[in-house]
Amino acid sequence: MSERANDIEAQAASFLERQIGEEWSDVDRAELDAWLTQSWANRTAYLRLDAAWSRTDRLAALRRPDMTEPAQPVHRFPAILKIAAALAGIAVIGAGAAVYFTRPQERVFATPVGGHESVAFADGSRIELSTDTVLRTRMTTSGRTVWLEKGEAYFQVKHDAANPFVVIAGNHRVTDLGTKFLVRRDPGRLEVALLEGRIRFEAPRSPSQSALLAPGDVVTATTSTMFVTRETQKALTGELAWRRGALMFDNMTLADAAAEFNRYNQRKLIIADPAVARLTIVGKFRTSDVEPFARIIRTVLGLHVEAKGDDIVISR
Repeated sequence: MSERANDIEAQAASFLERQIGEEWSDVDRAELDAWLTQSWANRTAYLRLDAAWSRTDRLAALRRPDMTEPAQPVHRFPAILKIAAALAGIAVIGAGAAVYFTRPQERVFATPVGGHESVAFADGSRIELSTDTVLRTRMTTSGRTVWLEKGEAYFQVKHDAANPFVVIAGNHRVTDLGTKFLVRRDPGRLEVALLEGRIRFEAPRSPSQSALLAPGDVVTATTSTMFVTRETQKALTGELAWRRGALMFDNMTLADAAAEFNRYNQRKLIIADPAVARLTIVGKFRTSDVEPFARIIRTVLGLHVEAKGDDIVISR
């Protein structure tokens, strides 16, 4: 774990220790809220620790005294020891594992850069998370809601008119009408692609941003704009290639291809020349094929490829 990640875990542990103590105040709550809004890394670390700490309580509650021995008083672990146990539990579980909130029926899922996770639900619905994705789910008998905090996810929803399935991404809402669809949330931009069935897309604060989508429709939206385009089945299949660990480029610019690789890898592709960035490429690659991709474009396009630290710089 990096030094920055260690610092975030330590800060999350500090907040949790104060919160479960007797001196937690409104000022402390405001400080925690401000820290959580600084980054998704802060929020994810705190939620994981909070959930893991809660599990230590539940595990302790499941323990029963030996009936052959006199019953002994139950003593609670000091808060700091339970936090340490929670941190140890997080280390064992690892990044990308499902983390349960302390509230019933509510869970948060997160994948690291390059990660891929598939989550099945009791109602028959399934969600696949792509790289660097965080989402929160709340499944109840009256409604099923998913908050996509960042990243990309593919939804296969079991339709139930009496129990709607809603995906919320920022100020936008997607309501299932029996469907398979893809949602990708990047900073300042949201894309929803419908493969099967129907969905209703809307921005509650902007009534003009609403549409009933048919298969092949792709919505691209920002905070102030929205437009719908049509894509072929082949193009939509290409967008879902990450489910098989692949990336498909069909006359994609090198700038966009590099951006796609960078979503899945710690080692980044840097296009140093604007003219090079506009060149296009066709091909299928594994999401981890950063170096093979660089070698291919050097050979095919005659470009200069140079390793600089953790980056690969591409130029004329």
